[in-house]
Amino acid sequence: MTVAAAWTGHDTRLIGAAVLGIALIVLLITKARFHPFLALVLGSGLLGLVAGMPVDKLVDSFTKGVGSTVASVGVLIALGSMLGKLLADSGGADQIVDTILGRASGRRLPWAMALVAALIGLPMFFEIGLVMLIPVVLLAARRSRQPLMLLAVPALAGLSVLHGLVPPHPGPLVAIDALKADLGVTLGLGVLVAIPTVVIAGPLFARLAARWVPVYAPEEEDEPERTGSRPGFAATLGTVLLPVVLMLAKAIADIFLDKQNTVRHVLDFLGTPLVALLLAVLVGMVTLGRGLGLERLSASIGAALPPIAGVLLIVGAGGGFKQTLVDAGVGDVITGLAKGANFSPLLLGWLVAVAIRLATGSATVATISAAGIIAPLATGMAPTHAALLALAVGAGSLFFSHLNDAGFWLVKEYFGLDVGQTIKTWSLLETIISVVGIAIILPLGLVL
Repeated sequence: MTVAAAWTGHDTRLIGAAVLGIALIVLLITKARFHPFLALVLGSGLLGLVAGMPVDKLVDSFTKGVGSTVASVGVLIALGSMLGKLLADSGGADQIVDTILGRASGRRLPWAMALVAALIGLPMFFEIGLVMLIPVVLLAARRSRQPLMLLAVPALAGLSVLHGLVPPHPGPLVAIDALKADLGVTLGLGVLVAIPTVVIAGPLFARLAARWVPVYAPEEEDEPERTGSRPGFAATLGTVLLPVVLMLAKAIADIFLDKQNTVRHVLDFLGTPLVALLLAVLVGMVTLGRGLGLERLSASIGAALPPIAGVLLIVGAGGGFKQTLVDAGVGDVITGLAKGANFSPLLLGWLVAVAIRLATGSATVATISAAGIIAPLATGMAPTHAALLALAVGAGSLFFSHLNDAGFWLVKEYFGLDVGQTIKTWSLLETIISVVGIAIILPLGLVL
């Protein structure tokens, strides 16, 4: 009754503007095959105009959102891409794979595949990690003569969970920025949520998936011999985990050490995401790049940037869309509704992300849009709750990948599946990740 009494015609107009803006983005991406960058720009324009924003304020709001998002997130994405490219070109990823798979066999192999994918997935985008892991999965399936899905599903789970929940991936970074969450706290809680989620959606679900889709890896020619020196396992693993350790150390220091403590000051600097990732890239140039030579090292670093241009544009335009939502007042209306109905912000963030994911097929677009819509709910939240809200949005953004998601077709083609088999494995895997994720996040919100 209170909510109904407080509702105004202007609120109706704002909600309608948001629905029209998101609907336009969905239609342009799914039907007209527009690039998500253009769709987000046009959707932001429609949202602002229908909401009654003056044109100059609309343009200023959108450009401000683009600038702030690229400034805070874009550099981190670029550094993460450089680290991932170094890991691939140096043979460091192969070293991790060979070391872990060399010590695992039989029933331990699916668990090893999940671990390999999680380690490789830390600094890499999902698509890059997938391309790197496909030969590993196929080779391991051939050697072990185990069903393909028994090994593919854990690998896909490790990659996807990291992509949706753990920075420095674009989705989590954007959600953290929009909700003003602490990156170190979100990283720590993200890892806490990710571990049981990978276990359930990976090795455990793989047993069912292998029964439902009993396919085996095709026989191919012998694997080519690798040449050249590769970095050692310890050096590679240390380089990959360095930014994670630094950011977690900063978060722990902020909780347990006094503000005047010298150690805390040092960790606050080293654990800043920009500094942590920059240090990891510099260390990686030594530990991973010393076998490449200066020319190949320089080429590897440079080659990491062109492939992420599209990602940066989408993330930037998503930031503009988010800012337009906020400045138009849509977020305040959603906040008022949620508070009036006593609705859990964590569940609301998850549901909004699920709806946009199903409509657009893009986990990144779902994260950006949902985080913008519910951003006002994060105002005044404790750091742990703001971090959990970012994770809830990330979990929702992974729900049921289907025909409008590029990842769906990548998995289908790489593993030689038909559409029905891909839905039984990949689509269901993504749904399990999303549901298990929010099922863990909601209780954490009650106890933290």
